[in-house]
Amino acid sequence: MYSFRTTLVTSLGHADLAFTDRYGGVSASPYDELNLSVSGPDDESAKAENHRRLLADFAPGDVLRDLYQVHGADVVEAESVEGGGPYARPHADGIVTTQAGVVLMVRAADCVPVLLVAPDEEVVGAVHSGREGLVAGAAPAAVTRMRDLGADRVEAWVGPHVCGRCYEVPEDMRAHVAAVVPSSSSQTSWGTPSLDLGAGVRAQLEEVGVTVHDVGRCTLESEDLYSHRRDGERAGRLAGVVRLRGEGR
Repeated sequence: MYSFRTTLVTSLGHADLAFTDRYGGVSASPYDELNLSVSGPDDESAKAENHRRLLADFAPGDVLRDLYQVHGADVVEAESVEGGGPYARPHADGIVTTQAGVVLMVRAADCVPVLLVAPDEEVVGAVHSGREGLVAGAAPAAVTRMRDLGADRVEAWVGPHVCGRCYEVPEDMRAHVAAVVPSSSSQTSWGTPSLDLGAGVRAQLEEVGVTVHDVGRCTLESEDLYSHRRDGERAGRLAGVVRLRGEGR
């Protein structure tokens, strides 16, 4: 189990979670190898096999529940998602569950993937937070939804994303985002305005009482991770996955 090279695989309480890198799949160049995107020009059969391999390794026998991510703050419960095919994916950026045997997945290629676990209760969540999701409050919205389901203490893992040293933006964009989340204001390594999305997400989570574990590396700087800013349309998608274990697992 867990034979893939991953940024992180860990367990806490009833939950397992991981972030993938780009290795262990079948996608051809330029996506090689483990492209987990929903859309894009990569071969559909290759993407399907990548998902099959990941699930067989991470959580054999579990079902996948994922999202069509739209850079907002809507959060859905996995129990409300029918099927799991391409037409069943809700348009949202957060997903939570109290159900064992369900793998929650969010995808990223510079945005911030966040995995959430309530170690004392059987509640987990996953969030995609890009620049717009940061402003909208995607991560704290998912925590609120988990607490509505009975979660008390919540811990978060912030996965790979573009860092503040690399994410150059216009000054007016930095000012707009920083007006909402001041800790996101940053500067590139070459001295121009930038945003630190990870710092912003961490601050939002800590503000609502969440313990944060930052396991992220910069996607743009790391060739073993996907980066849309670096590779454009040639970029695949990495994933954050989390699940509740069933009886005997």
